[in-house]
Amino acid sequence: MKKLLLSISLICGLSASNAQNLFTENFDVFPTTWTKTNQSSPVGTNNWGAATAAQNAYFAGGAFNGNADTSYAFSFFQSVNNVGTISNWLITPSISLQNGDIISFYSRKGLSGGATVYADRLEMRLSTNGAFSADPVGATGLGDYTTLALTINPALNTVDYPTNWTLFSYTVSGLTGPTDCRVAFRYFVTNGGISGANSDYVAIDAVSVDRPVANTQDFFAGNFAIQPNPVNDVFTLSAKNGVSIEKVEVVDINGRVVSQVNASTTEALQVNVSDLNSGVYFVRVQSDLGVGTSKIIKK
Repeated sequence: MKKLLLSISLICGLSASNAQNLFTENFDVFPTTWTKTNQSSPVGTNNWGAATAAQNAYFAGGAFNGNADTSYAFSFFQSVNNVGTISNWLITPSISLQNGDIISFYSRKGLSGGATVYADRLEMRLSTNGAFSADPVGATGLGDYTTLALTINPALNTVDYPTNWTLFSYTVSGLTGPTDCRVAFRYFVTNGGISGANSDYVAIDAVSVDRPVANTQDFFAGNFAIQPNPVNDVFTLSAKNGVSIEKVEVVDINGRVVSQVNASTTEALQVNVSDLNSGVYFVRVQSDLGVGTSKIIKK
């Protein structure tokens, strides 16, 4: 046996201050709204699933983020029976996308072969048919997921799939307008399996879809107002045009959050800053339309 089996059942980042988050999955609990379909040939016993403590032997350090070390999704070489072509899919629910949206996620490969590294490959694909997307059929079938957004290690070699959590991202383009889409992660390896020359373990975490906001100060001015400014003890944050406030943070000039209010309201919100020292601060507002930032002066 050349690969270790478990003894149990089985770059650019995007600043949150410059984007509206549309979708997030950190795999704290494996999502029931995602679709799993193993189209490997010959099909094996593995499908995408939630990690357990046993996987961390192959993914040193565990998850990228989340509530537990096992808060990530993984698939591995037993997607195929003995040896063949792995084509194992994990697909999001429908998400409304438009050009310029950024799809990002973290991925790494696991190392069950000790000093021997086996080549792995992962594709991210898109369907523009939303909830009506046709699933792939067969090891070479794509269904409606014909848009190849990116590939990790397209050459299927032993050096180009990172073994540490690494950020990958794709900027949506080619749509005619807002479109219901589904995003698919395809574990795709030829000559894979326990007796194959390729395939080991792959994992994903922190899947996010974000819509950039060009200028957070302009966005703030168009959607919010602060009174009074300068402020002594309490300022009132008002939303315009029915915008829903979700969170308000007061940030000092060193970037530290010194006050935070969580809310879900379209009404005016009062923020108490009486315990802050005099000086310049920034107010960062997260809303249903995006994130805006403005400056205040504390007397």
